[in-house]
Amino acid sequence: MQWIALLKDYVDYAILGSLGVMAFIAVWLTIERLIYYWRINIHDFNDVYTLDRQLTQHLTTLSTIGANAPYVGLLGTVVGILITFYDIGEAGGQIVVGQIMIGLALALKATAVGILVAIPTIMAYNGLLRRVEVKKSEWLSQFSTPRGN
Repeated sequence: MQWIALLKDYVDYAILGSLGVMAFIAVWLTIERLIYYWRINIHDFNDVYTLDRQLTQHLTTLSTIGANAPYVGLLGTVVGILITFYDIGEAGGQIVVGQIMIGLALALKATAVGILVAIPTIMAYNGLLRRVEVKKSEWLSQFSTPRGN
């Protein structure tokens, strides 16, 4: 079948390319947010809602990348296994164990890369959420009245 040959030729480029783009975006947004948090002056904001919107900008994208990268990798693994089973069927019962193992190992690399993208992205997302909470509490503390004796 022609579509299997097409999948065999391009599945790595499509899946690993998608994961590469996701990783690039995650790194870019993490760096952008860190610079923004470093430069922000929380006293420039009149209300906590505007501050919250500015602080959480782009965090949804990071969360989405972190949550979906393993699924993109899993898709690559499923397609790779499908191709391997198709090759076994095409061999007409002539099973070469070495070729099967190579096909399965190559299929599993997509899942590994997906997890490799997801773990640091979720760690960055959680770290940035912590910075958001700290900045918001700093803003809120400027309006609290000191407790005296």
